Amino acid sequence: MDLQFKNWIIGLSYALAAVTFPAMSQDQNLPDSLPVKELVITTINASQPDSLGRGLMLTHKSVSDNPESTKKGSSISDLHPMAIAFVQDYLEENTERLEKMKGSADAQFRLIDNIFTRYNLPTELKYLAVIESNLKSYATSNKGAVGPWQFMPETGRLMGLKVNASKDERRDLYKSTHAAAKYLRDLYKDLGDWLLVIAAYNGGSVRVESAIKKSKSRDFWKLQYYLPAESRNHVKKFIATHYIMEGQGGVTTTVAADLPSGSGQVIDEALLAGTEVKVITGKYHSMIMAKNLSMDILMFNILNPGFDVKVGVGEYSLRLPADKMQVFNANKMQILGESVQFLLTNVTVDKNKFPEEVKMPAPKKATVKTTKK
Repeated sequence: MDLQFKNWIIGLSYALAAVTFPAMSQDQNLPDSLPVKELVITTINASQPDSLGRGLMLTHKSVSDNPESTKKGSSISDLHPMAIAFVQDYLEENTERLEKMKGSADAQFRLIDNIFTRYNLPTELKYLAVIESNLKSYATSNKGAVGPWQFMPETGRLMGLKVNASKDERRDLYKSTHAAAKYLRDLYKDLGDWLLVIAAYNGGSVRVESAIKKSKSRDFWKLQYYLPAESRNHVKKFIATHYIMEGQGGVTTTVAADLPSGSGQVIDEALLAGTEVKVITGKYHSMIMAKNLSMDILMFNILNPGFDVKVGVGEYSLRLPADKMQVFNANKMQILGESVQFLLTNVTVDKNKFPEEVKMPAPKKATVKTTKK
């Protein structure tokens, strides 16, 4: 019998024994409410290369034993099974550091959120800068990548940044974030999957396209071992960092095939169940709505197609889950105020619409004439 398969069977046996005969467990303090899914998940993952050997060690260990591993009612076991072992290790080593960053980097995160929203990008992509550079403008890699977004010189110039002996805009958070937004947007147009985009950001789109061809799949979890180890671990670092910062997964940590389509989707009765409709007026913004309602932006846009284009022009029929509608009714003026402020601070001015400034000629200096004697 194959050794890996034998280990899997043994691990599964221990997990089932721990559920059926809790007194047999060496740990007498196991929580009574521990779900079977969390007991068995790491054993199942033992069949995967990333977590081989962890199955027997963790079959009776609850993820919730670590207070940093469950937030907002989410469990680490909700992540992709092939990511869990890596995320668990990453949590142990980096949670304290990243929790501190939440407060200290609030201004930088808000700046990135505003820019990414203007490019219609998921704001959670800001965590890519965390794993790239810890948001440090002076960060420099041994390969020559510089700044918070770790652009190589050629890529930085391609995205419109000045990179020369006297000036390096890769270190400018504002300008480099605009460049990163363009680059991420272009990568997504080509690849159509955020996990693949993150892999390409690290290793280049050529390597990702090659992995797609060799694996005959566009699913990151199926093609990951055709990528360099650094690129596939880069994706898992992003998933782990996202989980620490948000307490759950999101649109950028899920393969495209597992996401509901946000454009032209026929909303079925199951999705509409438990939702309410309210006619609203006012210039609300989807990102501000989703943030204040603690709602996934993708789901908000599915329930409210064309929201940012249609709302504010006239009446709009807002659809939300019943509990979210209660939150909206209680905070609608605050949400409207934040939305208006957001829109006012993110207006782009086309300078070409205005004539060039007329500059007055510099006054001539008075000259004193001298007469020769």
